[in-house]
Amino acid sequence: MVSLNELGERELIANVLNIIRRPPGLGPCDDSALIPPICGDVVACIDSVSFERHFPKGMTYAEFGWTAATVNISDLASMGAEPIGLLAAVMMPGDLDEKSLYDIMAGMDRCAETFGAYIYGGDTKPGCGAVSCTAIGSLRGRRPMLRSGARPGDLVAVTGSLGSAAAGFFASETSISDSVSLSSLMTPVPRVDEGILLSASGAVTSCIDLSDGLADGARSICSASSVGMDIQMEFLPEGKGVDTVSSGLGIAKEEMMLYWGGDYELLFTFGRDRVDALYDLGAEFSVVGRVTDENAPYIICGNKRTVMGNGRY
Repeated sequence: MVSLNELGERELIANVLNIIRRPPGLGPCDDSALIPPICGDVVACIDSVSFERHFPKGMTYAEFGWTAATVNISDLASMGAEPIGLLAAVMMPGDLDEKSLYDIMAGMDRCAETFGAYIYGGDTKPGCGAVSCTAIGSLRGRRPMLRSGARPGDLVAVTGSLGSAAAGFFASETSISDSVSLSSLMTPVPRVDEGILLSASGAVTSCIDLSDGLADGARSICSASSVGMDIQMEFLPEGKGVDTVSSGLGIAKEEMMLYWGGDYELLFTFGRDRVDALYDLGAEFSVVGRVTDENAPYIICGNKRTVMGNGRY
């Protein structure tokens, strides 16, 4: 297998086109993509991943590509949007072998396919090892879920569970890696279906994805909505591996569940009178606290109530 320097950009692109699926409309074979008309408001976002920050020990290049797609699709999910397509700018070291880049693109395409989207185009350039994606989605007539809109008295809830990605990271760096699943860290799953259901309900007053951790997400909603939060530590849904890592390595559960990212769950608020309607949707979520009229999120552990600090992820 030759290096990217030896291959050349045009041959590289031609080979990539044989790996990814051809999208509807006009995909990555002209100067711009042509996307068929989208129903409802268009939602767009951009995010990046790099070898330096997002390539933990044991990750494959295909899993890195999956993660590059996930971080963007998760942002669409937090608005309640249905993923349509991705545009990917790939910046790789010239001495990287060509198969590694093909694996990255295949991983991105598999993630996109899982959630009904396509890779519509992009760019390849020499670089330090990073992928920057622009994601495009559709609300199909639904109202977007924003970070603003939370009101004092609302309930605070989170989908899925927390801390599995952090537990996987700590486990991958130590001798207990065989006893903890690394899937949440290596192939995180954005909550697209849940986001669509929550948006369609009309009950959600604010929402954010937890790519940067619960504490960071809670602070963002509080800032945008000019409110505070009281979140009960005992109500937080504990992810797989958290207890094993905490007891085996002495790492506090609070650190993994509050201050690390990579879980890609949704944190959202809603009126107390809509709780039954949301449970009837069938989406998996846990009520973890309430919105207050203060100006910061607090975590309550037993009788101790403290302001959430800054994350480290």
